[in-house]
Amino acid sequence: MRSFFAALALALALPAGAFADSDGELLGDAERGADVFRKCTGCHKVGPDAPNRAGPHLNEIFGRKAGSIEGFKYSKSMQRAFGDGLVWDAETLDAYIENPRALISGTRMSFRGLKDPQDRHDVLAYLRQFTASPQNIPEAAPTANAHEVVLSPEILAIVGDAEYGEYLAAECLTCHKRSGSDDGIPSIVNWYEEDFVVAMHAYKRKVRPHPVMQMMASRLSDEEIAALAAYFAKIEQDG
Repeated sequence: MRSFFAALALALALPAGAFADSDGELLGDAERGADVFRKCTGCHKVGPDAPNRAGPHLNEIFGRKAGSIEGFKYSKSMQRAFGDGLVWDAETLDAYIENPRALISGTRMSFRGLKDPQDRHDVLAYLRQFTASPQNIPEAAPTANAHEVVLSPEILAIVGDAEYGEYLAAECLTCHKRSGSDDGIPSIVNWYEEDFVVAMHAYKRKVRPHPVMQMMASRLSDEEIAALAAYFAKIEQDG
């Protein structure tokens, strides 16, 4: 009973939009964390009915065992973390988003990390809103980001030929690594197909400012872009 009143007193003392962990340590400002989290939304979604994309959805992330979402294709390193019993909590998440490969070497996550502790704490406070336990924080509306380009339903409905995509991918793989590592160049392995298609059309229309990618995309037809998307969505990684 005393712990209940202590938790209640702590909650009343926190600034609006801020949350604390089970030991009472302030995590951060959830409202600001929503803005910082925009750096993550290319791969991760959160909120009601959030889908898996290049990375798994982050609903109920606190208390979740690493690598445990059924049906998601995790890297071998994350599968090992699952076997080792790694559980996501404030401490492990903080370490992971600071430097993903320092905590899990070989992870497919190409994000370089948030070096500012306040940015990390704010993101964690934001994500805590989407975990019902341990403090029953209510679910909040998801963060919606508009696509860079709006594509017609006909383009999005094209079913890509993955085998043809493998043939076309030789040029892509001279820079992007089949292993999923970034080495200064973002990984495109296991991207969600629609995200891949939108990104390539954004380069093709010169909305994304990268001259080499603009040139490469300009050579591709809608069907070829769909084929590459199908291939990279299902590519088997080396190593």
